[in-house]
Amino acid sequence: MLIGEYTHSLDPKKRLSLPVKFRQQLGKKVVVTRGLDNCLFLYPLKEWQRISAKIAELPLGQADTRGFNRFFLSGAVEVDIDSVGRILVPDFLKDFAGLGTKVVLAGIHDRVEIWDENVWSEYKKRIEKQGNALAQKLGEIGVL
Repeated sequence: MLIGEYTHSLDPKKRLSLPVKFRQQLGKKVVVTRGLDNCLFLYPLKEWQRISAKIAELPLGQADTRGFNRFFLSGAVEVDIDSVGRILVPDFLKDFAGLGTKVVLAGIHDRVEIWDENVWSEYKKRIEKQGNALAQKLGEIGVL
């Protein structure tokens, strides 16, 4: 399971070092794509194959499904993790997420989210204030 929050630097060549704790679970190749809330999603290859198979089953006749497929799948890039544990973030994904020099890698169960440090800080402040309300909603559907 991918959990935890780590701050790392994106170097001038757009290389990002992955936390050691994540590397073992990610393998040698990962998929990075546009995520939700203006971050990037990074998936282990096996998890990506599972998720993309589910997306492929969605009905093509619905405009919102086609739109999400285009958003999520066309932005996906398979990248190698180099010998020192770094990935190369493509320009269009760096621009999409507005990544600066400092980024946060957040382990979210089956994926890693990559956020600009300032955007993450603001998002985290908002979501932390909603903790009780979110727990209430999860309780209503039987999760908590």
